[in-house]
Amino acid sequence: MSTDLKPAGKGKKVILLLVLLAVIPGAIFLFRGSKSYYARLPYLGEREAIAPGDTSYFTVPPFHFIDEDGKPFTDKDVQGKILVVDFFFTRCTSICPKMSVQMQQLQLQMDDPEFKDVLFLSHTVDPEHDTPAVLKAYATRLEADPKRWKFLTGNAADIYRQGNLGYLLSAGADSSAAEDFVHSPQFVLVDMQHHIRGMYDGTNTEAMRSLLTDVKALIHESQGRAANKPRS
Repeated sequence: MSTDLKPAGKGKKVILLLVLLAVIPGAIFLFRGSKSYYARLPYLGEREAIAPGDTSYFTVPPFHFIDEDGKPFTDKDVQGKILVVDFFFTRCTSICPKMSVQMQQLQLQMDDPEFKDVLFLSHTVDPEHDTPAVLKAYATRLEADPKRWKFLTGNAADIYRQGNLGYLLSAGADSSAAEDFVHSPQFVLVDMQHHIRGMYDGTNTEAMRSLLTDVKALIHESQGRAANKPRS
């Protein structure tokens, strides 16, 4: 009797190939779904090369506004926080209601200690009408957590400047109508160092899923930065 090994039959090769095709994507999915896998988010805005391998990235400038409780709210209040930022106005009947509901859902999805360093900032582009009292009532209707979601008003020129130059969004009054205002539908993601790391369509649910994933990526990044920080 011959003891030579016979090559695998064609049927066995097909079965083996099918098994590999099923196992490999599953392994990749499990790896990407693990806590340690996060894509590195880009830095948005102008940047400057200071030295070889050293780049200065655009940062959101300091600000001073008033919150829904009539209290000052400044860049000092967001130190060490990841920010999700948008612009709206309470009399808006087009995209603002959808944006506010999306922000509300994000707040609910991030109601966990993992997201303790995330703040939501909604700036009105209609400060003459949107007084702290009006913003407070609007926030109450949305069941906004006042410790995590702030509604901001202030001087119109300062708000528009912060939107256009600080968060790189359109924000302003519409000169063609007394009660119309221009603002972007984008939500802006800002890291703990005040760098803009992403923009997302605030009317799109799929974009909100991406935003949630990217917030987790920034949390993971900040944890890695803290772990690698030299001890004094």
